[in-house]
Amino acid sequence: MAAHTFTIATRESRLALWQAEHVKALLQEQGHTVTLLGMTTKGDQILDRSLSKVGGKGLFVKELEVALEDGHADLAVHSLKDVPMELPDGFSLACVMQREDPRDAWVSGRYASLNDLPQGAVVGTSSLRRMALLRALRPDLKIEALRGNLDTRLKKLDDGLYDGIVLAAAGLKRLGLGERIRAVFAPEQMLPAAGQGALGIEVRTDRGDVAEALQFLLHMPTWLAVSAERAVSRVMGGSCSMPLAAYATLQGDELSIRATWGDPEGVLPLVHAQASAIAKDGAAATQLGEQVARALQASVRLQAGQGS
Repeated sequence: MAAHTFTIATRESRLALWQAEHVKALLQEQGHTVTLLGMTTKGDQILDRSLSKVGGKGLFVKELEVALEDGHADLAVHSLKDVPMELPDGFSLACVMQREDPRDAWVSGRYASLNDLPQGAVVGTSSLRRMALLRALRPDLKIEALRGNLDTRLKKLDDGLYDGIVLAAAGLKRLGLGERIRAVFAPEQMLPAAGQGALGIEVRTDRGDVAEALQFLLHMPTWLAVSAERAVSRVMGGSCSMPLAAYATLQGDELSIRATWGDPEGVLPLVHAQASAIAKDGAAATQLGEQVARALQASVRLQAGQGS
């Protein structure tokens, strides 16, 4: 394959830059010339309100998409869980890379696990999904919003504002901060967000040359899993304003997915659904995710009917 010169658009947080540098190094190993275009997004600038109240996770990708559209960049590297389920016309995910640890991590200076917390302890997270799941595990705790990049969140914990915080294990590991993890939550305890731990690379749909050059990075088991997860979220109208978890695993050709929906108002109990099927391509994985989403929707309607 011919060598190309590529510019990668990336957020300027330490984790986002690590992710972009990682992709840059892999492309350079293939003989390509690669530079980074660091950008600050609205999601990075608005830190005093929850994402669900200011426009959702698309705030982390919009400026990068403008750079792609204007030709200032050829590709953008994202944490996949920050990528909206529906991309704007003219954009596509060229590939999804092999997933890091998809689980949530417990981080605390004083308490080795969530179970060790005293009643009324303060736990920080910015995710409505984590809030709903934490309340289900420990309804006696005080769950408070926690925004900012990874280093900012850790500093707020270290400054004593929280007794513990919940973060994605993948980000901590990628930045060499694995020692901050006191415990990881098994998916059975705290089901991950759709796409958590995976990196997605976005391109303009008319840039077939870029998409072709990226295909060596595509990890098919991860692609199938996140296709199912994102299908659940898409059907449910998934955004930051909805506590929704979806996690799929592949054993041979069999894809298994579990999903959990939480009521944003906290009135209805958590609703769960799961299914398995043979999935050898993205279409089959997507179909499985849609099936699970419909099961969730049916359970939500049932719960709402019983509660009325």
